[in-house]
Amino acid sequence: MATAASPHALLVQNPNRFFKSCFVNNPITTFTIPSNATSMRSNKPLTITCVTQVQDRSTQISQSQERVFNFAAGPAILPEKVLRKAESEVYIWRDSGMSVMEMSHRGKEFLSIIEKAEGDLRKLLNIPSDYSVLFLQGGATTQFAAIPLNLCKPDDPVDYLVTGSWGDKAFKEAQKFCKANVIWSGKSDKYTKIPSFESLEQNPDAKYLHICANETIHGVEFKSYPTPKNKNGILVADMSSNFCSKPVDVSKFGLIYAGAQKNVGPSGVTIVIVRKDLIGNAQPITPVMLDYKTHADNNSLYNTPPCYGIYMCGLVFDHLLEQGGLEAVQKNNMKKAEILYNTIDGSGGFYRCPVEKSVRSLMNVPFTLERSDLEAEFIKEAAKEKMVQLKGHRSVGGMRASIYNAMPLAGVEKLVAFMKNFQARHA
Repeated sequence: MATAASPHALLVQNPNRFFKSCFVNNPITTFTIPSNATSMRSNKPLTITCVTQVQDRSTQISQSQERVFNFAAGPAILPEKVLRKAESEVYIWRDSGMSVMEMSHRGKEFLSIIEKAEGDLRKLLNIPSDYSVLFLQGGATTQFAAIPLNLCKPDDPVDYLVTGSWGDKAFKEAQKFCKANVIWSGKSDKYTKIPSFESLEQNPDAKYLHICANETIHGVEFKSYPTPKNKNGILVADMSSNFCSKPVDVSKFGLIYAGAQKNVGPSGVTIVIVRKDLIGNAQPITPVMLDYKTHADNNSLYNTPPCYGIYMCGLVFDHLLEQGGLEAVQKNNMKKAEILYNTIDGSGGFYRCPVEKSVRSLMNVPFTLERSDLEAEFIKEAAKEKMVQLKGHRSVGGMRASIYNAMPLAGVEKLVAFMKNFQARHA
C-alpha cells in the first residue's frame, strides 16, 4: 500500500514537485531550510516549516459584495466600525494568541471583556450601583417566564399593559406562573396607540406592572412611562427594540430586559438590568438557569455564556460612548425618523403609517401603500437598489423600515428618495 510522502522526503526526492505543491496550491506559502543544511543530498534530517499568511479580506471584496442598507427588525444592522474592529480581532484577540470564540469564559482575557462591557453599559445608562447587570441566553422570550418566577408567588396578582404582539405574548406566558391580568389592550385598535396612564385601572396589590417599551411589529413606542399604583409595586419593561436608543432613568424601573439583536449586538445575548433587592426570591419551581440569583452570584458566568456575542455588545457600547452617549444617539435617531415619517405623511395618502403620531416608534416604522397590489413591487425594486428587509411582519403585512442606531442617515435618505421616485412612477 502506498503511503503519503513526508515533506522532507518529497523535497529530497523531487524538489520541483515540492515547490509546485507549495506555490501552486498555496501561492502565499513560504518555506525555510535551516542554515546548517549543507546539501540537498545530505543524510541529515531537514526541517521544513511552511507558513501560511492570511490575506486582508477587505482587498478580496468585490463590487458585487457591497454592503446593503439592511432595514431588518432583527437580527439587525450593526455599526460598520464595530464590524471592522471585530474583523481585525476575530483571528487573534489582542495578545491572547486566540480568538474570543476560543478562550475560556473564566480566563483573565474574557473576564476583562465582560467587565468592560458591563462598565460601559453602566456609563451609557447611568445604571445605579444597587442594580445588577446580567448577560443571559434564551432571548427576551425566556424572560416572559423568568420575570414572574423571580418577582412573585403563584397567587400574586400582576398587571400587563398590552400595546402589541410582544406584550401579549409576555402576558400569556406569565399566566402560567402567577395571576396575570391585562389592564389595557390595544388589540381592538390593531395596536396603534397607547392609553392615558391616568385612565388605567391598576390592581393596587399588583406585584409589578409590565410594559413593552417599543413594539417591534406594530411600531408603537412609549414616550413616557406609567407608575405602578401599588407603592411597593415595580415597573418592568421589555426594551428589546429600543434599548440604548435614548437615555432612560433606570431607577424608575425594577427590571429592564432586552434581546441584543436590535441595537447592541448579534442574536444570542439577552441583557437584564434588575434591582438587587428583587433577586433571591424565586419560586421553588424556578429552573436554576431562570433564577436571577444564579447569574448575579456568578457574574453571568454560572455556565458558558454567549462569549462572542457579549464581546460584540461590548464593542457596540464603546462605539456609542464614542458618539457622545445616548443623548447624541437619540438626536440622530430622531432626525432619521422625522425624515421618514415626513415623507409618509407628505405623500398625500400614497403611503400611510397607522400608528398614532404621538407614540410612533423611532426604531420601527410600519407603513402601507394606498394600492396594496404595489407592495410586492416596492419591496422588489428596493432590493435592487440594495435596500433589503423592508417587508412588514407576516402578521400585519405592508412594509416596515427598522432604523436602529446603526442605520446611517444615508440609508434613510436613500430610502426616502426611492419612495418619492416610486410614488412619482406609480401614483
